[in-house]
Amino acid sequence: MGINKEGLTGVIITPCQKEYEEARQEWNRAVQKFPVIIVFCSQTSDIQNAVRFARRHGLGIRIRSGGHHYQGYSTGNGVLVIDVSPMKDIHLSDSEKYVVMEGGVRNREVYNYLGEKGYPFPGGTCPTVGAAGYTLGGGWGYSSRFLGLGCDSLKALEMVNYEGKVLNADENCNPDLFWALRGAGGGNFGVVTSLTFKLPPPITAVTLVVLEYTKPGLEEMAGFLEVWQKWLVNLDPRITINASMYNSPEEGLGIFGRGLFYGSAQEAAVILKPFERDGAVLNYRELSFFQAMEIIQSTYPEYEKFQSAGRFVHRMYGAEERRKIVTLIKKRAEGSVYAAVSVYALGGKVREISPVSTAYFYRNASYIMGIQSVWEDDCYEESNRRWLYPRFQYLKGLTEGSYINFPYNRLPVYEKEYYGGNVCRLKQTESRYDPIHVFSFPQAVR
Repeated sequence: MGINKEGLTGVIITPCQKEYEEARQEWNRAVQKFPVIIVFCSQTSDIQNAVRFARRHGLGIRIRSGGHHYQGYSTGNGVLVIDVSPMKDIHLSDSEKYVVMEGGVRNREVYNYLGEKGYPFPGGTCPTVGAAGYTLGGGWGYSSRFLGLGCDSLKALEMVNYEGKVLNADENCNPDLFWALRGAGGGNFGVVTSLTFKLPPPITAVTLVVLEYTKPGLEEMAGFLEVWQKWLVNLDPRITINASMYNSPEEGLGIFGRGLFYGSAQEAAVILKPFERDGAVLNYRELSFFQAMEIIQSTYPEYEKFQSAGRFVHRMYGAEERRKIVTLIKKRAEGSVYAAVSVYALGGKVREISPVSTAYFYRNASYIMGIQSVWEDDCYEESNRRWLYPRFQYLKGLTEGSYINFPYNRLPVYEKEYYGGNVCRLKQTESRYDPIHVFSFPQAVR
């Protein structure tokens, strides 16, 4: 028996259609959920109709743009998925001081549009990540220390609320909602349909930085972590990089990092000099911002199966702690094709904003530390998840707070972990803008 779709507009996909299997998939293919309806929305009215339909029929709602939620909270079993990926309009404002984009625009499309005009953008690294979801979670990327987080350039939003009404939010209109959507908006409060960002100044070139260590042992990896944490102190804000200390079947132990420097290759080489140790290979290429992001994005796979999590680091680690951290990946889970502890530089512009000025709370952290395991065969899924849990627990004891864009489904008090001292204000905002919890998922603000 088919589903009564009366009242819905847009492209409607249900389980009885041949398109359903592809339409339900997330980027993390370890997530296998079965929504009852997927609505691909091309305009705001499609979203409004979907919200009202779901409420009439008692269906849960999930919001999807790029489909990159690591825990798969942009879909679910038996829910209605509002997929805004067809909403691709992007344009400069009349003054050319702002870029306005619809909720379905992805990183690749932002970079293509702005790169051709000579503008950088504080976006993410994976090409198919939705710019909206990335920004609403704060938004770490290779420009963060120089241009700020993605949410720091955000100047206004348009959103469909729980009643299917359109709301606008900026510093003057619904300012509490605007505050909340900058760091806690992914899936909460409503469906964001449009985002307006302040453009950074145009630039002619950046330096793409790549660093690699060939065949490091665990001692060398611990030494890298020592250099890393000291290097971040008083670091030039023009550079943002991340690095992964990894273990793979083909290569064994390794270290790979990359990022952007808003300056010349010669200057970048001076800044990265502390990493020039035995076995280190560093490479610097001066390119347009657009070219650099094309290279970075080309390295991402079409999809993966993985479990990961990310935490905020606020202090230096001693020798024993560093050894224990790198030892976490000494042995991979059964069936794992890649295991890593990764570090993502913070500071710079990120730290210049107060932790309570936006919902993104952990602005004083030195860096993000993530842990992940990747597998290919479904039969190894559980062994990889079991591998990650005790290692995450160890890192949790060394860190303070979890990054909402690197979520983990086994956080017992997740709101405190994601939002720190901003939890109470977020709960008040949620009760005002979604009082009956229409927009709900396993780690929603409540």
